[in-house]
Amino acid sequence: MKLWHSLFFGLLLLAFAGVRVAAAAETIPPFPQKYFNDYANVAPGAVADLNGQLEKFERDTSCEIRVVVYPKMQSDSSIEDYTVHVANAWHVGRKDRNNGTVLFVFIADRKAFIQVGYGLEGALPDATCKQIIDGAIEPAFKTGNYEAGLRAGVAAILTAARPEFKGDGKAGMEQSIRGLIPWIIAVVAAFVGMGILLFSIHNFGGTFYQHHVRSLSFAENCYMFLLNVILNILFSGGGSSSSSSGGSSSSGGGGSFGGGGAGGSW
Repeated sequence: MKLWHSLFFGLLLLAFAGVRVAAAAETIPPFPQKYFNDYANVAPGAVADLNGQLEKFERDTSCEIRVVVYPKMQSDSSIEDYTVHVANAWHVGRKDRNNGTVLFVFIADRKAFIQVGYGLEGALPDATCKQIIDGAIEPAFKTGNYEAGLRAGVAAILTAARPEFKGDGKAGMEQSIRGLIPWIIAVVAAFVGMGILLFSIHNFGGTFYQHHVRSLSFAENCYMFLLNVILNILFSGGGSSSSSSGGSSSSGGGGSFGGGGAGGSW
């Protein structure tokens, strides 16, 4: 019995180690801040135009379509499994409609896949996605014309998805807010830094004021009060926020994916 127990325990350890290795071999990239993201720099002339088309499409239809072009797939699993994991981590699309779609392209692997949210599976069934990959994207990719393939693929996806939902004009505002986040963080950091400097001068003022700690002026007291309010808001909010599993960052709208879509290679 002890031998069987030892074998069983050993198998459990091997299985656990295999799971850990598989998890370590898969990297979930950060949420793409643009609608069209050419991380492989294969279609620089199309970035602004296609990004504008996709942003307008979300305003008009509420459907969130993202395109990500990577140099290489950061996973040892199949492209179907990897892209559905990434799409679910990003939560592309509205939570109440699940109307998100992501076109993944991996240049070095010569593979592409369209992941479709639950709410768009009627407009973009597997057969339609396969037609878009095989008929619109791959022919241009085979000749090395990635810009033409991406333009054709985006046009075909938008044509198929357009009748499904009506928009509310929110996409542009949400995109603008996301773009302002780094500036807001920088302003808050500068505000906090000035507060720390003021606090240091007040408490260790003897170094600068002949060993007499000076009193804060009315304006400085107001500043310290505002700083205290901001810090309380930041720390109280940070304690209640939840982080996504696996360390991935998500800024999407809450959409879900079940593996619908299709892929291909060239």
